[in-house]
Amino acid sequence: MITTETHSLTWHPVCHIDDVPHDGGACVLLEGKQIAVFHFKRLDEWYATDNLCPHKQQMALSRGMIGTQGDEPKVACPFHKKAFSLKDGHCLSGDDYCIHTYPVRIENDTVHIGL
Repeated sequence: MITTETHSLTWHPVCHIDDVPHDGGACVLLEGKQIAVFHFKRLDEWYATDNLCPHKQQMALSRGMIGTQGDEPKVACPFHKKAFSLKDGHCLSGDDYCIHTYPVRIENDTVHIGL
């Protein structure tokens, strides 16, 4: 796969769109980082975040449940239900935790993540 650089971001092709379940997530390894990729089918949106839940330091967010809290798309850790914004990574559960988010784009049915 070819990697391209745009506006100080390097875009990495990580998987085919069919590799990520509708309204669910998958984990990819990119530059030594586990990144969770989510396809929020209902909103026709794609998101990428750290896969590491900072609450208990578990690589689990790609297996979390996605939904909304108000208008905010979120993922909830499958173990302890800490919820994080898929837009900016802040914790929606009232805690000081946060996760990194990454831009996503789709080209020719391939998911690209910007680092």
